[in-house]
Amino acid sequence: MKRISLTQHLIEEQRLHNTIPAELRLLIEVVARACKTISHAVGKGALGEVLGTSEAESENVQGEIQKKLDIISNDILLQANEWGGHLAAMASEEMETIHPIPNRYPMGEYLLLFDPLDGSSNIDVNVSIGTIFSVLKAPHGMTVPTEAAFLQPGSQQVAAGYAVYGPQTVLVLTTGNGVQSFTLDREMGSWVMTQKEAKIPEDTKEYAINASNARHWYAPVKRYVDEMQAGKTGPRGKDFNMRWIASMVADVHRILTRGGVFMYPADARDPDKPGKLRLMYEANPMAFIVEQAGGAATDGKQRILDIQPEKLHQRVPVFLGSKNEVDLVTSYHRDA
Repeated sequence: MKRISLTQHLIEEQRLHNTIPAELRLLIEVVARACKTISHAVGKGALGEVLGTSEAESENVQGEIQKKLDIISNDILLQANEWGGHLAAMASEEMETIHPIPNRYPMGEYLLLFDPLDGSSNIDVNVSIGTIFSVLKAPHGMTVPTEAAFLQPGSQQVAAGYAVYGPQTVLVLTTGNGVQSFTLDREMGSWVMTQKEAKIPEDTKEYAINASNARHWYAPVKRYVDEMQAGKTGPRGKDFNMRWIASMVADVHRILTRGGVFMYPADARDPDKPGKLRLMYEANPMAFIVEQAGGAATDGKQRILDIQPEKLHQRVPVFLGSKNEVDLVTSYHRDA
C-alpha cells in the first residue's frame, strides 16, 4: 500500500470535496501533533512519573479526581492550539468553562472541543486510553467567544476524531467524507494512513456494556441484554460475546474495526441524571465517526447528532455501533 500521510490525505480531500480549507487542515494537523506528544507521555508511564493522581488530588468540573496524565494531556492540547490562528476558543471536559484564545494571538473561525484523556481509570494499569476531539465553525460574525457559541447540534461538526494509545497509536478521523485511520510511525514521527473508508458491519455478535450496573438498568436495556444473553436458544437465535474495556475510545475502536454495539445507558441510580457520557466531548464526535462508517448512534430515543445541546457539560445516554443492533435497542426504548 502506498504510504499516504495525514497531510497528503487532507490536501487530496480538499481537492476532491472542497471541505477542508487550509485553516481546518492546519487545525487538524496541530491536534494530531498534540496527540503524538500525549502518546509519548503515555508511553513513558512510570518512567516519566506521569502515573497516579495529581499531587493536589484536584477534581475536574465533573467531580472526578484528576490523574496526572489528565492534566498533562489537557495542557498539551491547550498550548498546542492557542497560537496558530485557526481557533476562536476551546472547551475541554476537564475545564468548567471555555478557554478563549489569548488576545496576543489572532482569532480564527473554528471551535475545538476535546476529552484530553478518555479512559482515565485505565492509565495506571497499562490498558488502552485515548483522546477525543470535535471541531465546529464559530457562529458568523462572532467577536467574543461564549459558551453559547459551542452549543451546536453534532450534525454541525466539520471534523471529529480520536487517538487511541495502545500497542500502536492510531488516529481516526472524519471530515464528513468517510472515516480514515492513521498509524503513528514512531521512527519517522509521521501519521501514515493504514485504513481508508472504515465500515462498521450492520450486524454483530458482540456488545459492550458495564454489566455491573445491570440491577439499575431500565426495562428496555434489560430486555435487550437478556435476549442477547439467552443466546441460540433465545429470541435472537445466536450467541453473543460481551467486551468491556472501560475506555470509550478503545471500545469504539474495536467496533469500528470489526463491528459491535456500545451502550452507556441512563439508569435508576439517579433518575435525574440523563447518563454518564458527555454530549459535546464524547457522544457527538463518536456519533459523527460511527455514522460516517455506516453505523448508527442514538440516545435510545433520537439520533445523537440531532440533539440540541443546552449546556457545555451536558450528559446523555449512548447506544452506538452496528446499525441493526442500535436500531433494535432504540426500538425497545420507543416501545417502552
